[in-house]
Amino acid sequence: MDHALAPLLVRIAEALERLAPPAPAEADFSAARLFRHDPETGAFHPAPDYPLSLDSLVGVERQKARFVENLERFAQRLPANHVLLWGVRGTGKSSIAKAAFMAVGQDHPALKLVEVDRDQVTALPAPFDVLRGRDERFVVLCDDLSFEEGAAAAKALKSALEGGVSGPPENVLFVATSNRRHLMPRGHQEDRGLIATAEDAEEEVSVSDRFGLWIGFPPMDQPTYLEAVRAYAARHELSDPDLDRHALQWAQLRGARSGRVAWQFIRDLAGAQGKTLPL
Repeated sequence: MDHALAPLLVRIAEALERLAPPAPAEADFSAARLFRHDPETGAFHPAPDYPLSLDSLVGVERQKARFVENLERFAQRLPANHVLLWGVRGTGKSSIAKAAFMAVGQDHPALKLVEVDRDQVTALPAPFDVLRGRDERFVVLCDDLSFEEGAAAAKALKSALEGGVSGPPENVLFVATSNRRHLMPRGHQEDRGLIATAEDAEEEVSVSDRFGLWIGFPPMDQPTYLEAVRAYAARHELSDPDLDRHALQWAQLRGARSGRVAWQFIRDLAGAQGKTLPL
């Protein structure tokens, strides 16, 4: 190498080093129980505990029991399946995942929850590699997952769940919520040709097969909706002599019956009576 070029190459190397992003600090998972992953920096940011108790979610007893059973196995280092919570919006999918984590984590301090953004699915293999091999047990939650980015995001998630040649991380349980059973986006691309579009669809549908446990959340019927309203009202000591009729009128105005709509009605009732409620 020409010795005259050596100083120039050193300056170039130093400039590139200054431009390179700093390596993320080693994650400290003792700081909290819940974390959010930042795909830009690779950092895991502590988050406050989830305030809603599992008992406060009514009308979804079967779903709660099945999810907790699987989560307990994972916390005890027994075989457990990745979970897809799917169904209509407002039925408590995300709330059950977080509230169940808080409940099970009471007896398992090594259990941690990491929330990842649905728009960053392609970045999942990197945090999975960071979590692999640690002493903690990680529930990785992706809320409202669907593959708007197409097959690339689906392939990235499959890679994260399967772990490549290293295999899947034994200490990671992936939980996704979705309004659609097969995670398909509503407006699937059709400008790439029928064959390419069909291949993308097959790739995306195949990801749902990586979830060993599917828990469905169907629309609430009227008796279940009223049961939820009554349970919330009793829990928070709210009285209304015409509770059912007012609750049904509220649902009619919203055009839906769900646990979320029931809770919103209860919040309105509490406000009208000058009482405070948890968020």
